[in-house]
Amino acid sequence: MTIIEIAGYLGAAAIGVSLGLIGGGGSILTVPVLVYLMGIEPVLATAYSLFIVGFSALIGGINYARKGLVSYKTGIVFTVPAFAAVYLTRLLLVPALPETWLTLGSFSLSKDTGILLLFAFLMVFASVSMIRKKSISKARHDEKAKTKFNYPMIIIEGLVVGTLTGMVGAGGGFLIIPALVLFAKLPMKMAVGTSLLIIAVKSLIGFIGDIHADAPINWTFLGIFSLIAIVGIFLGTYLAHSIDGQKLKRGFGWFVLVMGAFMIVKELLF
Repeated sequence: MTIIEIAGYLGAAAIGVSLGLIGGGGSILTVPVLVYLMGIEPVLATAYSLFIVGFSALIGGINYARKGLVSYKTGIVFTVPAFAAVYLTRLLLVPALPETWLTLGSFSLSKDTGILLLFAFLMVFASVSMIRKKSISKARHDEKAKTKFNYPMIIIEGLVVGTLTGMVGAGGGFLIIPALVLFAKLPMKMAVGTSLLIIAVKSLIGFIGDIHADAPINWTFLGIFSLIAIVGIFLGTYLAHSIDGQKLKRGFGWFVLVMGAFMIVKELLF
């Protein structure tokens, strides 16, 4: 095993620790770790990311469910359009994408590079939401707040998040949680728990789309990487009791911003 591969498995642990500490963010690291450290081609890396993120989020979601912090009704309303979108994206859209997206003179944008760039821009967008000091939890939400649904917006958000998840393999928690708080009026803790189960279902459903599309899955590698991430989740959950989650989230946001900018520069210039 090379030093780079060891760094990749340490990255798996970091993904889990992030999920355990701040309830999200780790999934945004999965594709870069798989591509740049483990040497997996980008399209397959997004498939692996769906399984890793989905399985990890399932573990975290079950923990929240045991505490009664999951709104199943909201989850169903959001998840049905989301998993339909992610499944069809992985089964039909991703395989149908052309190998060359754009040609301008000597510049050529390939499918692999295009997906990585889309992912990098998503990382930059996610980092901004993590760095911002203002928290949506300040908007009159308490643990006894009555759930009120804005069904059209929840369904539209589900379709958008599902399609993005299918394209780049990220969980999309930074989009789901605000939607649940603003459109379903969920308290923050319940929004996080519900989001984890939504991420789990739609990510794993999307991964099934890859199986049906005959993606070359290395199950041994995928199992080892996922188990390391899950160990990281438990470690992150333990550390969360002694670390300021909000400060950590902002620090992680800056790290994601730098990573996203690095990917954009690398893919466009090098």
